[in-house]
Amino acid sequence: MSDGLAEADFQEWLTRYGQAWETRDANAAAVLFADDAEYYWTPFGEPKRGPGEIESAWQGATSRQRNVRFSFQILAISDRTGIARWHTRLERAATGREIDIDGVLTAELDGSGRCRVFREWWHSTEDAPQPGS
Repeated sequence: MSDGLAEADFQEWLTRYGQAWETRDANAAAVLFADDAEYYWTPFGEPKRGPGEIESAWQGATSRQRNVRFSFQILAISDRTGIARWHTRLERAATGREIDIDGVLTAELDGSGRCRVFREWWHSTEDAPQPGS
């Protein structure tokens, strides 16, 4: 990789991230992150730190999901950080309810293509008020 993040490299990272989610493979997700990575699942929460914590968090979250479909659109790249809008549709394993999640993420990649700092902001139809409520 060069000094700056190339769009093709960010696209490849996002594709691998999406494949890890779609296959619910927490290990495949964890290897995308540097040893000193910080993964902010929400803006106000404490980050998951390093591949071990990230893998554990992913395992817990994806174990309750089925039929995951992930897509993304790259919005911008600045220096070593990419910004993307993403969308996921999944099914809750316990209820069969289909959920849409829409969000934006930033991923700062190191020189080896692994993410050092990951932040995301998202909303889910699961949390949205239901008609008549």
